[in-house]
Order: sequence, then C-alpha cells, then structure tokens
Amino acid sequence: MPSVITAACESCMDKSCVQVCPVECFYDAGNMLVINPDECTDCQACHVECPVSAIYFDHQIPHELASYIKINAELSKTCARILG
Repeated sequence: MPSVITAACESCMDKSCVQVCPVECFYDAGNMLVINPDECTDCQACHVECPVSAIYFDHQIPHELASYIKINAELSKTCARILG
C-alpha cells in the first residue's frame, strides 16, 4: 500500500513530508513532489505532515485522483530524489 501524492501538492512544494520520510522515497517532479511506490514503506509519517492533505494510500485514493497512482510511479523513475 504505497502512498501517493495528488493534485493538492501541485505548486505547494512545502516538503514537510520529505523531512519525516525514513526511506527518502520522495522525488522532485518540478511543480510537485512524487513518491516512488517501490521504495515507500507505508509508514504514513508523510500523511500527517502534509499541510495540504495531498497524500493518500493507493488503495484509499479518491476515484477522481486515481490517475496520480500512475503519475507518481512514472515520474519517480525519471526525477531527482529529494534527500531529507
């Protein structure tokens, strides 16, 4: 159950979530952050820290935001890792 960053993060880039991530699975996609689903340990620490409530578990994501599951997976393979 990896976490997924959604539309509310676009242009926010607060990065509070990055600082609490124990495995550094966040990547900078330019106008938003994304999470690599293969690296996420499902700890939920980032969910609590996100100031705009943009992070969901992939199985709990609202239907209208489901496209972000694929967006996170694809962009995390090509973007720069953010080190907390």
